[in-house]
Amino acid sequence: MVEHTATGVKLAEIIAVLDDAYPPGLAQSWDSVGLVCGDPDDVVDSVTVAVDATAEVATTVGPRGLLLAHHPLLLRGVDTVAASTPKGALIHQLIRAGAALFTAHTNADSANPGVSDALAEVLGLTVDSVLDPISARSDIDKWVIFVPTADASAVRDAVFAAGAGHIGDYSHCSWSVAGAGQFLPLDGAAPAIGTIGSLERVDEDRVEMVAPARLRSQVLAAVRASHPYEEPAFDVLPLAALPTGVGIGRIGTLAEPLRFADFVARVGAVLPQTTWGVRAAGDPDAPVTRVAVCGGAGDSLLSAAAATGVDAYVTADLRHHPADEHRRGSDVALVDVAHWASEYPWCAQAAAVLRDHFGAALPVRVCDLRTDPWNIESPKGTS
Repeated sequence: MVEHTATGVKLAEIIAVLDDAYPPGLAQSWDSVGLVCGDPDDVVDSVTVAVDATAEVATTVGPRGLLLAHHPLLLRGVDTVAASTPKGALIHQLIRAGAALFTAHTNADSANPGVSDALAEVLGLTVDSVLDPISARSDIDKWVIFVPTADASAVRDAVFAAGAGHIGDYSHCSWSVAGAGQFLPLDGAAPAIGTIGSLERVDEDRVEMVAPARLRSQVLAAVRASHPYEEPAFDVLPLAALPTGVGIGRIGTLAEPLRFADFVARVGAVLPQTTWGVRAAGDPDAPVTRVAVCGGAGDSLLSAAAATGVDAYVTADLRHHPADEHRRGSDVALVDVAHWASEYPWCAQAAAVLRDHFGAALPVRVCDLRTDPWNIESPKGTS
């Protein structure tokens, strides 16, 4: 049960909920996420969610409010937050109001659900996979040990004691199957079973278990100490990392196929309007069913999108040369939208995370100010 004050919620409680939804460990190494200013022990009366922390957005944050922004304010190295600088002035403005600033950037991009899930949802896509998945670090070995059946229990117990056999909330996990081993002791050997120069066949068990890679030395010592053979037979197999369901971008399916031109029109209709608008490249009559999306700048994933065999790829900030190279070698159509517009749907998602947890104890609103930096569209020529 989460305890709240009569007039708000502790900032530390809000941070815990946001870190659970958008784990900081998912952030890219170059990124800067988390609490920018504010005291975790302070009480927050309201939350405002926005893509960018701008001076105009900051004016909408009430006293003792929290501004939850997607883009970091202090991403690159700074050596001053003086009020005479634009970003420093914003920080001072928030602090004077007793307000706080928290950012969730590439961790929100990779989280499930995250930025691209929100984009896919407004486009009418049912997400089924990650475009650029993050694989969990394995650091786990599988040990396969061949041991005479009569000694199998002793070897298992010794290796368990060394730290092997843990899977989740279970210990002493192993698998065994009976088989037949054979060997021929040569001159110089000191066989525990058999004689020099004679082929020996022994009933053996194949015993398998997992262990952290950091325990290889301990597990190896346990095998050698408990195994009856002079030269125990075993394999150590590093396990592959598996997809985690998190990562950048998503792939989904439309409920009904659309002409590419009609799909582009849908993108323009469901995303907030910007001077950038919606640009597209592809056959207007081609059917679109499978779509890849990436909220924010996504031309680094053009090859990944092409490799999935989707019909179209929706993202932002596509540059001329990467888009041109893609179109020369792929039939995947492109839809390019404004960076801000592609990430704005996340604001509603993040607001819902907080509303679902805190309910009426914490008012949460999405800032509707357009913070896309482009603000003038040249009139179309009439000639």
